[in-house]
Amino acid sequence: MEEVLDYEGLIYSIINKYSKRFDKDDLYQVGMIGLIDAYKHYDNSFDTKFSSFAYYYILGEVNKYIRNSSSLKVSKNLIEVKTRILKVKDSMMQKLGREPTNMEIALYLDLDVSVVDEAMLTDNIESIDREIPTYDDTSAEILDLKDEILKLPIEERRLIIARYYNEMTQQEVSKMLGISQVQVSRCEAKILKKLRTRL
Repeated sequence: MEEVLDYEGLIYSIINKYSKRFDKDDLYQVGMIGLIDAYKHYDNSFDTKFSSFAYYYILGEVNKYIRNSSSLKVSKNLIEVKTRILKVKDSMMQKLGREPTNMEIALYLDLDVSVVDEAMLTDNIESIDREIPTYDDTSAEILDLKDEILKLPIEERRLIIARYYNEMTQQEVSKMLGISQVQVSRCEAKILKKLRTRL
């Protein structure tokens, strides 16, 4: 387990952008949980570096912690900001040919980027983890969805889990998978279409 500590820097690289709004020690502990979990699940036969594999686990734990913390203090103002963001995001995507960054959205709406960051954490879009909340859920539709996701090739499965289970942005997924954000967007659309067809 000692080699796990060699990746502490990866934890800090992920939590630093949130440390102004959340306790850094708490974020570190949460990140370490993700790192240890990645260590337990990693297999040397994977065609992926451990750092890339661990990034997905650490970010997932940090995002989960932030969502839970943020849900306790979401203000009406943030919800209004999120509504404004969603209204302009589609038009910006069409103009840019990719998903806009939070900084670009902030400049477009004349807001501080930290406000946009926080507003984006109030995401209330149904994600796969909320659609399949427990393993003893017997809904036929849910079981079918689980089965189809498990049938996906490993890279496609990682992309879908990262986007909808851990609610990572396309930009974060592109870094994790080592492909461009445009490729992530195209692959995601293709995978979702495949899942809809099968279901």
